[in-house]
Amino acid sequence: MRREIPLIITTIAGLVFAISYFIPHMPFGEAETIFGDWVTIVQAFAIWLGVLNLLRVTGEKIHRKRPGWTYAAIVIVTMVGTIAIGIYEGFAGMNATPPSSYRDAGTTFDWIFQYLYDPLSSTMFAMLAFYISSAAYRAFRARNLEATMLLIAAFFMMGGRVPLLDQLISPFTDTLVFSKLSSWIMNFPVAGGQRAIAIGIALGIMSSSLRVILGIERSHIGGGE
Repeated sequence: MRREIPLIITTIAGLVFAISYFIPHMPFGEAETIFGDWVTIVQAFAIWLGVLNLLRVTGEKIHRKRPGWTYAAIVIVTMVGTIAIGIYEGFAGMNATPPSSYRDAGTTFDWIFQYLYDPLSSTMFAMLAFYISSAAYRAFRARNLEATMLLIAAFFMMGGRVPLLDQLISPFTDTLVFSKLSSWIMNFPVAGGQRAIAIGIALGIMSSSLRVILGIERSHIGGGE
């Protein structure tokens, strides 16, 4: 029964959500709302399980002095400190007159996000741009027909996004060649490819959902097929 009960719950929840899209009336419409509330509750508990698991893994890393244990200590200190500040300012805001939130501008929690989290996030994305440039340089080598087509398309796309090339050829033509070509590439080949990918993803989701609902796929309960 340890595996049958989760399978039954998964099957019932999956069928209710699927049927509610086709019969949005009582009792299925109301059942979808109730199940949605339970999903939110489960997500809240899952977040705490994730926090506890992070504390366990990083705590073991610090205890055994494994490589990078100082970064693990920083993770624990910042996580616990941010949670404590958020809880303190949340309760203090509830008792204030007028009531306020820990997410309001000017709070310590808001300061952490604006002056610590946002700069760190911007730094990560800035570093990601260099990795993308390096990967693009390796991918855009015209070693075969497919790579050559990718290189040509990327050239026109970059030319359409950067006005420099259109300005260089402006003495010879009044048409924004690169801008129009980049728009055509986005509106037709790229849009067609995205729709094909979206259809494939939708079919894959339907297949995976049916396998879970029918009990064929059991990886979510820790077992094989």
